[in-house]
Amino acid sequence: MTEELSMLDVLLEDYPREVRLPKGFQCHLRPLQSTDEEAFWQFFQAIPERERMFIKHRVYEREVIASWCSKIDLGLKLPLLALGDGQITGVCTLHQQLGGWKRHIGRISLLTHPEFRGMGLGQTMLTEAIGIAQQIGLEKLEAEFIADQQRAIKVFAHAGFVELFRLVQYVRDMQAISHDYLLLGLDLTTDEEYAGVG
Repeated sequence: MTEELSMLDVLLEDYPREVRLPKGFQCHLRPLQSTDEEAFWQFFQAIPERERMFIKHRVYEREVIASWCSKIDLGLKLPLLALGDGQITGVCTLHQQLGGWKRHIGRISLLTHPEFRGMGLGQTMLTEAIGIAQQIGLEKLEAEFIADQQRAIKVFAHAGFVELFRLVQYVRDMQAISHDYLLLGLDLTTDEEYAGVG
């Protein structure tokens, strides 16, 4: 655990880092900070209500955002923000368990500001988070979706995630409407790691 956290500390020294998206938009990436509360709140207010219904947490409640910004533990939950044009344009969070039977598996969630979609921002942030996960020693990544989230599912599929399973009418949104639940996964191990194993 200590080794993983120290590797994460080393990786985080590279931030903030500027990135230029395929369509020319420039932003910088860095982890969430306690001073981001207002900007983070404004980011979630810009998400259409229909999309907010698919988010597990009550992001329309100010105290939820305040809690996230006051209890930052990057070893357990690393929210990587994209900032540009004077605001937060996206967030990609890497969740991990530092013990137990899923300690080798990370979970990724991704959300982009509606005004900054179609620029490759989501793909860029997802690629960044996958790179961090590999470097801190995670072996697998998961991502959870409601089947209606087709646009987001395509972004993850483009990065190599595949459907692990689907549970029909398993989850309910904030309006108590049932939806199919999808779990996508990505194997981070490479063939080279198994070379010579007989």
